[in-house]
Formats: sequence, structure tokens, C-alpha cells
Amino acid sequence: MQTLDVARPDRFSPGDIIAGISVAVVVIPQALAYAELAGMPAYTGLYAAALPPLAASLFASSRYLQTGPVAMTSLLTFGALSTIATPFSVEYVGLALVLALLVGVIRLILGLIGGGGITHFMSNPVVLGFTTGATLLIIASQSAVAFGLEAAPDGLIERLWHVLTNPSEWSWAAIGLSAATIALVRFAPRVHPLFPGVLVAVLIGMAAGTVDGAFVLVGDIPSGFPPFSLDLPWDQVPGLFVSGAIIAVVGFAEPTAIARTFAAQDRVRWDANRELVSQGVANLASGLTGGFPVGGSFSRSSINKLAGATSRWSGAITGIAVLAFTPFAGVVAGLPRAVLGAIVIGAVIKLVRLRALWRLIHVSWGQA
Repeated sequence: MQTLDVARPDRFSPGDIIAGISVAVVVIPQALAYAELAGMPAYTGLYAAALPPLAASLFASSRYLQTGPVAMTSLLTFGALSTIATPFSVEYVGLALVLALLVGVIRLILGLIGGGGITHFMSNPVVLGFTTGATLLIIASQSAVAFGLEAAPDGLIERLWHVLTNPSEWSWAAIGLSAATIALVRFAPRVHPLFPGVLVAVLIGMAAGTVDGAFVLVGDIPSGFPPFSLDLPWDQVPGLFVSGAIIAVVGFAEPTAIARTFAAQDRVRWDANRELVSQGVANLASGLTGGFPVGGSFSRSSINKLAGATSRWSGAITGIAVLAFTPFAGVVAGLPRAVLGAIVIGAVIKLVRLRALWRLIHVSWGQA
């Protein structure tokens, strides 16, 4: 068994400060959006984006990996909890905290016993199929808010069908705002890799949100963190264990791919076991501070690298920046929820790799 020691210090530079703040600008609105995707109140996304990257930076081997709320893990969280509790309810939030702690413990144990090789057992066809299917489910889950509906069925397929068959409930203002947001999120990198498309979309959304009655808004956001408490539904641990294990393993595929890709580009080594430990500690931090299961983000890690990060401490800077913003989070109360839904759709739509699926069908129908 490996010892749980803090990773060897990397070379900190001013670039880490710039990169960390650049990522914070992106993760704040993303965190609000991914919280709703997970079935959590939007403000809990800030809790999942503050201390987790700070905690992860203590043990990570990758100098670029950014930890926090991500679409895939949020969807898996929703799938695990929505069948046993009502999303956004107090009971649901408590279960999400327990689930985050479970994911953290499982990843931590796997890292300590040298289980980093688990990702090698996930073949490319399996990952491709899972990612594509999950992406389509994510888009379906956000369809109601993107079209401006105030209420929709809980089931994802039922929700999408309700949206498509009830055009009288559509809000054309919300649809227009959603389309503009998706365009900004998807095409901003073509303007410049560091162009803050998500931030621009949020600012436009906040301006649009001042029009009375035009949009369904995020609503009140409490300032600061909730009081620390271990009064959680611990009796639900056995029932959540399988879901926690699935999220711990499947959700680790993304940070593994990120760390491996960037390490290959820089021709440096990375340690899968240390990444498991760092992701485990991050989830423990999220569960103890009011968040939900977290993972590694490819888009934010790419921004981190492009913005000039030279060490893993850029993740700590991101966490500190989100912490500094938390007391002022009320400024986004007037943000239309359509913007949050569109941010999620714009971020994940690129994961639908139809060409890769088509090639796989031609190569091997069985694997496809």
C-alpha cells in the first residue's frame, strides 16, 4: 500500500496565478449549470468548485488537470439519486453529499492500493459508446430549461418528448438566449483559445434577465458556505455503494485521459495512482462542504494549459478565486436558467462523435 504523502512541489510561477484565475472565470458559471444537471440547487456548484481543486492540487501528478463539477459525473449523480429522492430537495442534497464522500473514499483506496490501471480495462468502443449515450441524455435533461419551460416530467425521455410535443409552452426568448449561449460556448475558441465565451454568455444572460417575466431565473443564492455538519443519511450508504463505485471508476476515465494526453505532449511522467488519490481527496472535500461528486474537466484543463500554467498549484489558485467569489454569488441570482442549460449543452455537444461511431460500424459491427 502506498503512503498518502503530499506530492513533490512543482515550480510555481506567475503563470499559475493567471491560469488559475482564467479557469475560475469559466468554472463559476459552469459549476452553477452542472449543479442543476446533477439535480442540485445551482449554488451548490460553487461549493463543488472551491475546495475540491484546492484539495486535489496537494496530491495531483498532472500540472494541468483542473478538478471540479463536470457534466459526466453530474449526470451519473442524477441517475443514481433521482430514483430515490426528489431532485433539489433537502433529502436529495443530503444523499449527494454521502455519494460524494463514497466516491472519494473509493478513489482514495484504489489509489493507495495501486489501482490506477483500472482505466486500461475500458476499451475505446466502450468509452465511445458510453460517452455518446451519456451526452445525448445530458442534452435531453437540459431541453426543458433551454426551451424556457417552467415545469416538465422528471424522466429524461419523457421530458424531451414533453418539450418536443408541447410547442405552446416554449419561450421564444429563452430559445433565442439558449441558441446564443450555445454558439458562444462552442465557437468562442475559434476567436481565441482563451476567449471567455461562457463568461460573455453569462453577462448577456444577466442583462436579459432584467426584463420582468421574460425568463425563469436562478433565484436567490446564499452567500458563504453552509455550516459544517456530519448529520447525513448514513443509513443510505449500502444502497448508494454500487452507484458510488460506478462513478468512482467510470468518472475517473476523463481525468486519466487528460493527465495522459498532456503528459505525452510535454514528455513528462504522470502517476495514475496519485491522480486517483487527488480525485478521492477532492470528492471528500466536496462532500464535507456541501457539494456533490466531482471530476477532472478537459475543457478547463485545456484553458489552464493555454493560459500558462506551469504547476499543479494553478488548481489551488482556481479554488481560492472561487472561494473569494462565493460571498458575492448573489449577483447571479438574476441569471436565466436557460443560460445554464445552454452552457451544459454547448460544452458536451462536441462529445457526440458520430464520425468515430460510423467508422467503428464499418470496422466492426459487434464492437459498435
